[in-house]
Amino acid sequence: MPKRYSPRDLAYAGLFGASALLLPVLFHLIHLGHLFMPMYLPLLALAFLVRPVPAAVTAAITPLLSAAVTGMPPFYPPVAPLMAVELAAMAGLIAPLCVRWPRVNEWLLLAGALTLGRGIFVGLTYGFSLAVGLPAGFLAGVSFFAAWPGMILILITVPPIVRIARRSRRQPND
Repeated sequence: MPKRYSPRDLAYAGLFGASALLLPVLFHLIHLGHLFMPMYLPLLALAFLVRPVPAAVTAAITPLLSAAVTGMPPFYPPVAPLMAVELAAMAGLIAPLCVRWPRVNEWLLLAGALTLGRGIFVGLTYGFSLAVGLPAGFLAGVSFFAAWPGMILILITVPPIVRIARRSRRQPND
């Protein structure tokens, strides 16, 4: 029998996935999309709030869907597929740990997931660059250092959003 996911998980995945499609468009209007990684914000917050499969699937599909619909991130160079792998890995790390230990410190878990995700992205960038004959070390270094403003923004914004969402979920409806 297939496993069913709660309506709350599916609603959160849809809502946060839609925000992950919209935020980059808004950030790119003011030319800050590549700097602040706006797609990551809702997808990493989602990983704290739902079970692992909906979080990882939403994180993997969203960059590919965004690339197909808006052209951002591009399919070539393969930023969209690399982001899909990176985001799925981060969501795949965060969500099961939050299920296992619901009171885990959001900042520590997020910092570890960001470090892992960035390592995956840099490694994939390096490998792709080698495969097509581009300066692999340079491109991997650029992809590593260009992410710092976005990682700082994520560390500042995602944990408070997660805490607010968790707090509102625990309060009884009046």
